[in-house]
Amino acid sequence: MSYHRGNSSHSHHPHQYYPAAAAPSTPTTPYPSTYPPNNASEIIPRLYVSDLTFAENAASLSFHRITHILTVMPDRVCQPPLPMQPMRMQVRVEDMPFAELAAHLPSTTAFIRDALNSSPETRVLVHCGEGISRSVSVVAAFLMAQYGWGRDEAVNYIKSKRRVANPNFGFMGQLQEYAEKSLGRGVVAHPPSTSMYMGSSSKRYR
Repeated sequence: MSYHRGNSSHSHHPHQYYPAAAAPSTPTTPYPSTYPPNNASEIIPRLYVSDLTFAENAASLSFHRITHILTVMPDRVCQPPLPMQPMRMQVRVEDMPFAELAAHLPSTTAFIRDALNSSPETRVLVHCGEGISRSVSVVAAFLMAQYGWGRDEAVNYIKSKRRVANPNFGFMGQLQEYAEKSLGRGVVAHPPSTSMYMGSSSKRYR
């Protein structure tokens, strides 16, 4: 994996932490019937999932004011000309059920968490080739860690925001592995009954 802004190297600095919104409610209504396939979906405030086409489009990135981009695919991604290049991280994972994803989830979760905590103006885009499996799995892992949700709860919530979301069976298994080994949870987990804030959950990350 790699971190960078444009062609410059990235080093970590202490962040001021801003409260995040309370854990969103899991869906109780059917998934949306229409969805523009080449658009970005806002999963929670300031956190988006998209395909590669969106991630390489300067107008789209500017319109949504994207400040951080997490790429989950092995291919080279075009960096369109922008006044300020977003901070980037890339995890080179193939879209195959037996590709290793679980080992990357603690670092991808930390990248998303730290980005959202760094400023209320931050907007994070997570993308893969189609915005269906790899990127959805990474965002599901973040939701699991952030809100105490189980695997199915997190994935179903993303599907309520992005109808095409559909992690492959291998990644679903690795999300459960992440829940058990990294988060110390069993199969069933429920959202917290009180508001959760990003700054107060940092102790979960090692």
